[in-house]
Amino acid sequence: MAARAAVISISSSRAAGGGGEDVSGERLLAFARGLGLVIAGSELIGDERALIEQRLRHWSDVERCALILTTGGTGLAPSDVTPEATRAVIEREAPGLAEAMRAAAREHTRNWMLSRGVAGIRGRTLTVNFPGNPKSIAQTSAAIADSLPHALALLADEPTRHA
Repeated sequence: MAARAAVISISSSRAAGGGGEDVSGERLLAFARGLGLVIAGSELIGDERALIEQRLRHWSDVERCALILTTGGTGLAPSDVTPEATRAVIEREAPGLAEAMRAAAREHTRNWMLSRGVAGIRGRTLTVNFPGNPKSIAQTSAAIADSLPHALALLADEPTRHA
């Protein structure tokens, strides 16, 4: 059975019905499918820390997803609380993933260092925060795409080959 993934788009304006289509969420769904994952679900929620934490726990503990991808809420604005919500839910950080994503963004934007996204593990679920800009999905996902299948195999306690 293929591993399952969920996508959470975090944007108060879009969740309230304004701000247009959820392009970043669609791009993350395509990314997860490209990794061979089955999509367990996707949702669009507001920038509310307690809500983000609750939905991360749901997709990890109830739905048992191997991977949760979030988009939005990783900047410096007062409403950007995705990293804090993620840290409250995960048990262990996976800092190399977030570092690789920021490094990949460096060639595309001079504001690359303002992204505060994190990655980490809760049980057997890996959560990765992506920026909210749709263009950034392709730019940053390419940096971690080759490592994610290995990471998910390790979390599932499946046999792996170390390169």
